[in-house]
Amino acid sequence: MTLPDTMRVIEISEAGGPEVLKPATRAVPRPSAGEVLIKLEAAGVNRPDALQRAGAYDPPPGASDLPGLEGAGHVAAVGEGVSGVAEGDAVCGLFPGGGYAEYVVCPAAHVLPIPKGLSMVEGAALCETFFTVWSTVFERGGLKAGERFLVHGGSSGIGTTAIQLAAARGARVFATAGSEEKCAACLELGAEMAVNYREADYVSVLKDAVKGVDLSLNMVGGDYIPRDVRLLAPDGRLVMIAFLQGPKVELNFAQVMVKRLTVTGATLRPQSDVAKGHMAEALRREVWPLLDDGRIKPVMDQTFPLEDAAAAHARMEASAHIGKIVLTL
Repeated sequence: MTLPDTMRVIEISEAGGPEVLKPATRAVPRPSAGEVLIKLEAAGVNRPDALQRAGAYDPPPGASDLPGLEGAGHVAAVGEGVSGVAEGDAVCGLFPGGGYAEYVVCPAAHVLPIPKGLSMVEGAALCETFFTVWSTVFERGGLKAGERFLVHGGSSGIGTTAIQLAAARGARVFATAGSEEKCAACLELGAEMAVNYREADYVSVLKDAVKGVDLSLNMVGGDYIPRDVRLLAPDGRLVMIAFLQGPKVELNFAQVMVKRLTVTGATLRPQSDVAKGHMAEALRREVWPLLDDGRIKPVMDQTFPLEDAAAAHARMEASAHIGKIVLTL
């Protein structure tokens, strides 16, 4: 495939609000050993992109300074030693950065085929949330069939993915969300109950309904941490993945001891290429068949042209969306 010298990108001109995202032109990167170059047709928009834009989440060493952690397109070139992926393949990938661009380099071990029946736009909405949910809910959190699972922000990209995967694997799923519309979306995806946190105390509601939960996926932080500890059943697990309300809180660890709880957490981006490669293989084996069969699929909110990345960020930060926001090229 003949490659151009330059490409369109979206840069972070300075730390700030959505308006600091600016169109620019950069050189097309070339893949190194073990990498592929993808000509993107769509790129996912995620909360870490907004944190990076605001100056609160630096890229890992060696990663592109451009935002964008996932996308979908066709392989344009392969680096030395790459096998199993060829030029022209339709793929989606998890990126260390650089996804807000026409071309992006990515470790070959972090790309997966576009599932059957899904568009490129849908493919671009898969990797960041599916890698995160698989590694935190099922690997770190150890969710098993029949267990009671709570996900906060059930209508978000992470939430809609977690609800579907947990339900498909036999768990009882519960969610919190911020409106009746969002709660209805959670129920349609497989949640047994969805609590509107603006109108009710989810701890009281779920204690009355199911006497507690076995696992909570918490991206809120703040006072949701001690509230989840109160809600967890004996031998329950709390997995933290983000802190929309802050990472610092006072916690009574006597409850952790008495109920034998596990409190843990993880972030995806700083993990090693090897670790992410293992996640990709697990997804290929355990999750991609569910996508191929249509049993689960990404929930799509809205698409924006690449040049309108600022508008996409504004929509995400307004928390009005249900599912994934995607940039198209």
